[in-house]
Amino acid sequence: MELSEIREKIDTVDEALLKLFLERMALSEDVAAAKAEQGLPISNRTREREILAKVTAEAGDKERYAYHLFTTLFHLSRARQAELTGAPTQVAARVRASLEAGGEVFPQTGLVACQGMEGANSQAACDRLLPRGNIVYVKSFEAVVSAVQSGLCKFGVLPIENSSNGSVRAVYDLLQTKHLSIVRSTRLCIRHELLGLPGAKLEELTEIYSHPQAIGQCGHFLESLSGVQVIPCDNTATASQMVSQCKDPHVAALSSHACAELYGLSVLKEDVQDSDNNYTRFICVTKDPAIYAGASRISLIFACDNKPGALYDILSKPAALGINMTKLESCPVTGRNFEFIFFIELEADLKDPGVLPMLEEMERSCQSFHFLGNYAEV
Repeated sequence: MELSEIREKIDTVDEALLKLFLERMALSEDVAAAKAEQGLPISNRTREREILAKVTAEAGDKERYAYHLFTTLFHLSRARQAELTGAPTQVAARVRASLEAGGEVFPQTGLVACQGMEGANSQAACDRLLPRGNIVYVKSFEAVVSAVQSGLCKFGVLPIENSSNGSVRAVYDLLQTKHLSIVRSTRLCIRHELLGLPGAKLEELTEIYSHPQAIGQCGHFLESLSGVQVIPCDNTATASQMVSQCKDPHVAALSSHACAELYGLSVLKEDVQDSDNNYTRFICVTKDPAIYAGASRISLIFACDNKPGALYDILSKPAALGINMTKLESCPVTGRNFEFIFFIELEADLKDPGVLPMLEEMERSCQSFHFLGNYAEV
């Protein structure tokens, strides 16, 4: 059979499939009305399992493809039913509040809490996220969160992940428990330099100070040094200030070029990070949820049943709508054996059709579900 003939037959089958698909979705709408009238839940996993068992048995060596096809049909059917029934969900209420609180333009001013001091990478992130913001420096990530939750600051800026050293787990732990809203994010290219007093020599160093994340990002360089003690401190700017004040030529800091100028230090060695492609992502958080124009990223935290297929069932919902997932990370639940929560990020805008119903369906499928925000990355 010629390729052109095969394609003609495929076109005929596709037309038939489309008609049958539309007919099936129309029947899903009838099912939604009947369930709403009888007070029945949208999900009926028993019937779904019965159908999957039947189609896979009849599909022969194509059974896994048939399974995937019908699983996707079920997701689309439930999403449509959820749209029509409008069963209340927490995520829908939070999204409505977020859209009402947001606006066309992201604020350029306001008090913003930042861990560290002048010269820290978090300060540079603050300047990018809120160009005319007034920075309030605090000592820890927990203090950033407290400043936002208490109302002292409208915004808080926190590092969330680094391309070389992974996620900042302490910040993820705070996002789990404090229920802040992410309203914007940015990525900074991080260059680390070894800074010392003017006249200090690399081969004579005995101590190097820096933040644990910076230390992790410069592991190869630090391992090449002998007889040098590496000491963690609050942040890279604090390390630079300590070196400037101690007046000891045997002490140095892993920090930025901006800190060299700010604290009168000399660059003993440039670009000591493990990778030239070294980026840290920062998020801007608020106490109350808000979504601003240009939002294209959604962050979520959820927990699902510890059973085969549970995670797949949840993640297949955005996949069925063609929504790209840019991050998936698991985190153990404190005090529970081998139980995990998941952090995910999706490329989507809640103003697009179908996105909110998808989130509602995900919430109904999860043990716990928290919408962190829909925001733009700048």
